[in-house]
Amino acid sequence: MKTILSLLLASLILAIIALGSGGYNMAATEKHWGITEKIIEWVRESSIEARAKNLTVPSLEDTELLAQGAVDYSAMCIDCHLAPGIKPTELSIGLYPQPPIFHQREPINDPVKQLERARSHFWVIKNGLKMTAMPAWGLSHDDQAIWGMVAFVLKLSHMTPEQHQDLMKAAQDHGHNHGHSHDQDQDQDHGDH
Repeated sequence: MKTILSLLLASLILAIIALGSGGYNMAATEKHWGITEKIIEWVRESSIEARAKNLTVPSLEDTELLAQGAVDYSAMCIDCHLAPGIKPTELSIGLYPQPPIFHQREPINDPVKQLERARSHFWVIKNGLKMTAMPAWGLSHDDQAIWGMVAFVLKLSHMTPEQHQDLMKAAQDHGHNHGHSHDQDQDQDHGDH
């Protein structure tokens, strides 16, 4: 038993020395070691699941909620997470870990899994994620606005550029702009820098 404890202690000391010496490259241009990535992903997913599992999900089919979510997403999320017809931006290209591209994800047809994803999205949008570029929008937006973004993100799966433009036009026609000056035409130009 003493031998095992000694080996564990020696390994821990060597790991601390190696990490403290600058041996681990923190540059966003270098991927994490495979084991590091798996540990971070496991910790992140476990943390989100534990904190989001008891959230009550409102009806996400409300057209007003979806319209407001579309406008907020366009103003606050599109530069990193993109949207149908939007080319990768300078910001999205330079991020590590890469943010999820929601319109490229498979839609979820299982109602239980869709509720789980809605809860997870809400928690992440509201609280942000450490050591990523994901801000805590709950510091500046109420839960209703965040649920709107969740509703929109869930609709993005395999949405076409035309469907996205139609939804944005419908939202603007309903007078949703929530004080955001972001314009859809500007969004389409981001990939051309």
